[in-house]
Amino acid sequence: MMTEPGAGFGILNWAVLAAYFVGITAFGLWMARKIRTSVGYFLGERKLPWWVMMGQSFGTGTHAENPVAQAGAVYKDGFATIWFQWKNMLITPFYWLMAPWYRRCERTTIGEMIEDRFGPGLALLYTLFALSYFVFNQGTMLKGAGKVISVSTGQMISDNGVVVAMTVAFIAYSFFGGLKASAYTDFIQGLLIILMSFMLIPLGLVRVGGFPGMRHTLPSDFFQLYSQVSGIDAFMIAMLTLNGLIGITAQPHILTMNATGSTERSGRVGQTYGSIVKRFCTIGWALTGLIAAAMIAQGGHALTDKEHAFGYACRNLLGPLPGMLGLLVACILAANMSTCSNFTVNSAALFTRNIYQRYLRPQAGDREVLLAGRFSGLALTLLGVLFALRVDQVLDAFLFNETLPCVFGLAILGGILWKRTNRQGAAAGIAASLAVYYALNFLMTSLGPDGKIHTQPLSASLTQCIGCYQQGTLCEFLATRELMLVYPWLPAPFA
Repeated sequence: MMTEPGAGFGILNWAVLAAYFVGITAFGLWMARKIRTSVGYFLGERKLPWWVMMGQSFGTGTHAENPVAQAGAVYKDGFATIWFQWKNMLITPFYWLMAPWYRRCERTTIGEMIEDRFGPGLALLYTLFALSYFVFNQGTMLKGAGKVISVSTGQMISDNGVVVAMTVAFIAYSFFGGLKASAYTDFIQGLLIILMSFMLIPLGLVRVGGFPGMRHTLPSDFFQLYSQVSGIDAFMIAMLTLNGLIGITAQPHILTMNATGSTERSGRVGQTYGSIVKRFCTIGWALTGLIAAAMIAQGGHALTDKEHAFGYACRNLLGPLPGMLGLLVACILAANMSTCSNFTVNSAALFTRNIYQRYLRPQAGDREVLLAGRFSGLALTLLGVLFALRVDQVLDAFLFNETLPCVFGLAILGGILWKRTNRQGAAAGIAASLAVYYALNFLMTSLGPDGKIHTQPLSASLTQCIGCYQQGTLCEFLATRELMLVYPWLPAPFA
């Protein structure tokens, strides 16, 4: 059993949920009333105050799959898995130095920055990657919210049903209001995300007997910040940190996170302190994972999917309290809608500025550009929905999405810091890093007799590969390997 008797999703919960949908959509549409130009739609006319920039950074950087994946990882392997989210904590001071790069370039998209630095060929390649990044990310976020809401409501709504319903909601105001509507609603929804991160903890601690009860129930290594048992060692933490440092410079939405404020300082404050707030909320998600693990162990239950842990805690702790489960579901929706609306606008800017205007309609007027942006954003979001219907494990997809930008991050970071970086070197770095990443993952991954994916250490994989080559059985060895689009995140291939 995954739920307790009486933990239903009653009419008061539905009323709270409806009030959220109506309120946030009305507010977003009200903010959209003055959007008449493409600059206003894509960049909010670069006039956002610092507090909105901070809310935009936090809201866009925090998605529903974050607490789902983090709580699930802690439920299975312990508190040390917090480093999957904390990887950017060690590089947060770097954001203060990075923010001016994007504002001073005076461009609308990262693709335009790359064209200025490396030419149209790499700019087009980056644009295609960035559009795929948005599709993958939106799919992952939608699926993460679908999982937790489905479990929270006792499967009254399917994962995929939540995905579709959520998409209809956030599209309404982002289609008309662009970045300004997205940024201001992000600030409101950021407050709900903070509430979501901590509202389960007091009730959960009471349920499991406080921290002494958790320590009595769970293995001692579950409470360590650095644990070999969880698989999170110093090497993995170093690689996750490097992943965050390189990757964030190439994330397609990073320009709007830094360059849309009214001043350069607004961008710095927004990006840096918005990220600090997320690191704080991560502690709440990890504690919720420990509480869920203790509740399940004490109740003699078992979860078929570790990423149901957050939803299990939601339903069993808040289900008996009228209206509270509806409030939590609204907070989860806020986490997703804040990011998805921003991604919709950014994907529209990329397609319109780097493909539509560059190759299809160079003579397009501003009104045509605005319309192209709105409809391309809608179309790309629908592709994200299709990807969401195919996502299984949210954590793997999340880390894959975090790793992909590193392929281009090497070129972008090098292009900013080293004036001798050229397009040939940038192209070679992109091709080599992508090839090495997939080749090593392929060698380390196989499909076991139980039908599940298994990985082995890189040293063992290379030794086995060399041995099979010497024996003339290399083809047989390669036939046992598994080729996948999204691999479980491993530090060795990334390194």
